[in-house]
Amino acid sequence: MGLLNQNQQTYYNSSNSANYGDYQFTSLTDIINGFMVAYVGESKLISKVSRTDVQFHGMRAIQEFSYDIFRSVKSQEIEVPNTLKMILPQDYVNYVKLTTSGNDGIKRNLYPTGKTSNPFAITQDANGDYTFSDNNLVEQDESDTWSNYKSHTPIDLRGDDYESENFIVDNVGGRYGLDPQHAHDNGTFYIDYNKGFIHFGSALAGKTVVLDYISDGLGTDDEMVVHKFAEEAVYKWIAYGIISSRSNMPEYIVQRFKKERFAEARKAKIRLSNIKIEEFTQVLKGLSKPIK
Repeated sequence: MGLLNQNQQTYYNSSNSANYGDYQFTSLTDIINGFMVAYVGESKLISKVSRTDVQFHGMRAIQEFSYDIFRSVKSQEIEVPNTLKMILPQDYVNYVKLTTSGNDGIKRNLYPTGKTSNPFAITQDANGDYTFSDNNLVEQDESDTWSNYKSHTPIDLRGDDYESENFIVDNVGGRYGLDPQHAHDNGTFYIDYNKGFIHFGSALAGKTVVLDYISDGLGTDDEMVVHKFAEEAVYKWIAYGIISSRSNMPEYIVQRFKKERFAEARKAKIRLSNIKIEEFTQVLKGLSKPIK
């Protein structure tokens, strides 16, 4: 009845490092099999349900949990090319953060700029009339807005006197009116969701950037796994999804399973937050230190 299907020597000598640590996860197939055994049958609340319905609600659970419960953050690292563009990953849903990695290996945050975009640039003739092809507007190869943004040389917000003795001593009122999101020299970016590109400022040309992003966990069969801390939450999600979609189900039962689904999801989120009391205590000890 044990769950391990290989001995320790086979595990540690395996040439496939992708299998290391996989015991913490349960496949969606095992979740579906377990649900069909434990929740479906004669004298049970769900007397009959198709496996397809269970699979649908199981996949929906993985999607929803991937956004704010599971550890589903992926990352990609590239060297910014001369085009100053990065293609959005195939399974991209939303970004967590974009950082630049320096020679010291420390990641420094990049902040999005809301002051520009990559608009649809309409091709015009000498008279300013729009150009059409097959009754559709013709787009320029590159918008002027994007061309100007990527060719712009960023201004050093610190100024030449930043390290001077006068500035350090007498800096009251020396810098004012700065927008905090731009008060740095790490570089900026914006995302063109219509065309699927991340656009970087000219200061990031040739630098290494790291994109941490969220997927929905359904990209491949290997990704459709559930952490064991959240296994019960997925069962409750599937049960509520099936029960709430049935027309003859009493409302008090639907509400009961709704509450159970919420409680298990909250429990899974707390477990997966990975809070360690020793680490938390160490942080609190640092807060009590006097600042000299």
